[in-house]
Amino acid sequence: MKKSTCPAIVVLILLIQATVALGWHDKTHLATAKVAKYRMWYNAAGPDIAKIKAGDSERYNHWYNNDRKSEVTPQTVTTQINRYNKSNFLFDIEGHLYGAIIASLREYEASINSATYAEYHLVYCAHYIGDLSMPLHNIPYDDYNKNRHSVNDGIVEQEVLEHPEKIARHMYRITLRDDHFEADLTDEIVRIANISRLLGYKLSAESRDLTPEEAYIQLGHSASLLKAVLQHYKKL
Repeated sequence: MKKSTCPAIVVLILLIQATVALGWHDKTHLATAKVAKYRMWYNAAGPDIAKIKAGDSERYNHWYNNDRKSEVTPQTVTTQINRYNKSNFLFDIEGHLYGAIIASLREYEASINSATYAEYHLVYCAHYIGDLSMPLHNIPYDDYNKNRHSVNDGIVEQEVLEHPEKIARHMYRITLRDDHFEADLTDEIVRIANISRLLGYKLSAESRDLTPEEAYIQLGHSASLLKAVLQHYKKL
């Protein structure tokens, strides 16, 4: 019995390790939330901290490995929503970042009048929106991604919190209509995910890291979308 189960256990461990990825490093998440004028910007790295104890039930909310290399569509987003905080090894192995953005806001809305810590759901959303612009969170977790991931997560980490203007110069107006909020938000997630995905493929094809300027452009997408979400909830 032991001989037959050990190889399966080894394979399972290797597959789990193959899906482990971080995200923009802490200061980068903080700076993105801060430049978007989120009043609780100092909590924006919290969801990464939560992964220490929550494990896969939180970790899979932070990426979509897109193993089929397919275009992200609104259906991609909507089919991920009910996977939020799920960790089924068969269904969630690619991750479900896009759905997590929508689902975390649904939980925020459901908790506004009843939960002491409703705002924390918005904190999670702010973090996921930050991860949305990270190119390596939108492409397969292949050898290139594994080898380059940590370096690219921290490409502007040492300076970004002291120079948020480098993100701000790449921000732009995003409109999320109150009466079409979730549909508009889904469209914006799709747009930014595809921008990030295509840049990820480019980096992989050229076997290189993000430049600081490319990173700031990407972070500008996240900060712009987060600001639009905050405006919808009258948080600015």
